[in-house]
Amino acid sequence: QVQLAESGGGLVQAGGSLRLSCAASGGTVSNYAMGWFRQAPGKEREFVAAISRTRMRTYYGDSVKGRFTISKDKAKNTVYLQMNSLKPEDTAVYYCAADSGPTQNMGTRRTLDYWGQGTQVTVSS
Repeated sequence: QVQLAESGGGLVQAGGSLRLSCAASGGTVSNYAMGWFRQAPGKEREFVAAISRTRMRTYYGDSVKGRFTISKDKAKNTVYLQMNSLKPEDTAVYYCAADSGPTQNMGTRRTLDYWGQGTQVTVSS
């Protein structure tokens, strides 16, 4: 059973940056497609970014391309989401996910294997 623990959320002004971390236990991040999703109040869950198992290919949602970067530290068994040029519309709870399926369509699958508890990101204008 993989457990995922997100951290790094908080309150930041528009234009600022945050780095989220997702520490995995009970499994290795290299064995799963790893991704970030977010959900704002009253809105559906939105795909943010994903990174593949070994080649570290990355995929991004349209709304964050060029601003967010997903990365992975195998030694620390941790996945990161660097968020730059933050906008008020980035405000949401951000969730880390791990899945045994393909990375390239991780954002379109409704059910994923493991989820973290989420971390709140609030961007003030």
